[in-house]
Amino acid sequence: MEKNTVTGKTIAIRRIRSAIGGHRGFSLLELMIAMLIMIILLSVAIPTYQRSVQHAREVVLQENLWQMRKAIDQYYADKGKLPGSIDDLVKEKYLREKPMDPILEKTDWDEVQGEDTANPDGKSGMKDVKSLAEGEDSEGKAYSKY
Repeated sequence: MEKNTVTGKTIAIRRIRSAIGGHRGFSLLELMIAMLIMIILLSVAIPTYQRSVQHAREVVLQENLWQMRKAIDQYYADKGKLPGSIDDLVKEKYLREKPMDPILEKTDWDEVQGEDTANPDGKSGMKDVKSLAEGEDSEGKAYSKY
């Protein structure tokens, strides 16, 4: 036993040191419980993350199609005829670059050609743009119907 000089009380310092220093790590049970909690949290987080990524791709697809359709309308209003392809819109600076389909991760699009009644040459032009992606979005709507 040693005497504490500050308070004047006798303390069993060795017993206190052994109680604090005797526990140097985690038991296997504690580690297993921590791992179980991590697995439960990940099983909830991963599907939520995947749904949010898929939803973001669908929103980007809708926005890309809207921007290309807007560029087709602007081209038609300015030139008096429909563009031949998306490349014409890029070449004439109606689009900075050919947009990427976020579902397919490619720059390939279904360019819907149709009769251009305003064109004096009687040529056809690109009337609409659609995605080549197969499948449906999270609401059950086909990507090709956007």
